[in-house]
Amino acid sequence: MNRREFSTRMILGLSAVALSTRAMALQAAGMAAPTKARNIVMVHGLFADGSSWSEVIPLLQAKGLNVTSVQNPLTTLPEAVEACRRVLDRQDGPTVLVGHSFSGMIVTEAGVHPKVASLVYVAARAPDAGEDYTALAKKYPTPPASNGIVFDGDEGRLTEEAFLRDFAGDLPKDKALALYAVQEPFKKALLTGKTTNAAWRQKPSFYAVSTEDRTINPDLERYMAKRMNAQTIELKASHVSMISHPREIADLILRAAG
Repeated sequence: MNRREFSTRMILGLSAVALSTRAMALQAAGMAAPTKARNIVMVHGLFADGSSWSEVIPLLQAKGLNVTSVQNPLTTLPEAVEACRRVLDRQDGPTVLVGHSFSGMIVTEAGVHPKVASLVYVAARAPDAGEDYTALAKKYPTPPASNGIVFDGDEGRLTEEAFLRDFAGDLPKDKALALYAVQEPFKKALLTGKTTNAAWRQKPSFYAVSTEDRTINPDLERYMAKRMNAQTIELKASHVSMISHPREIADLILRAAG
């Protein structure tokens, strides 16, 4: 064996040891190493539409990933989950499923889909199977945005003042107003749904906590992230960290994609 062959084998051997060590560390933490995935499916939450991922999508596409932003109907939880599942069915292999805010409910339920390799929660709900999320949230101080929800019959939305102050508080006003303009109202029935699965108990999970969140209490986010044993980052951000901190969110998704 010549010196070059010896050096190559040493490098490959050390790389294998490093990968094995990382896998063992993840296993010791109670979480499997992420499966490499080239597909990313994102789901938006309340007070938004699919364009809320527009800052993150180009960063992922630049890495060669196939990205789809689901248009959540915001009608009932089963209908929202089904919309997500239809998109997952179309993916051609392992997929990272990403949810913001309310759509953490959808990620938690639909994440058991066989094509989902890992889960990413961005300032998102993460209930256990059958858990009453409203009751869980009441254990923490009520976030200010809750007082800004108004209803037109069966449809709920945030007032402009609450949207700018409590939902997108760290964005320039012109950008926040553009997001407000595409706010999609939600149906009251959506808030009554409960998950029957908890995909985070089976799949590697990642969580981005927004420390300045006024829509979901940051301590509740920390609790849910810790409970699911998620790899967690904290961002000094409002509820819409995927818009104010797109690179950090993209990096977390890339980590989840292996």
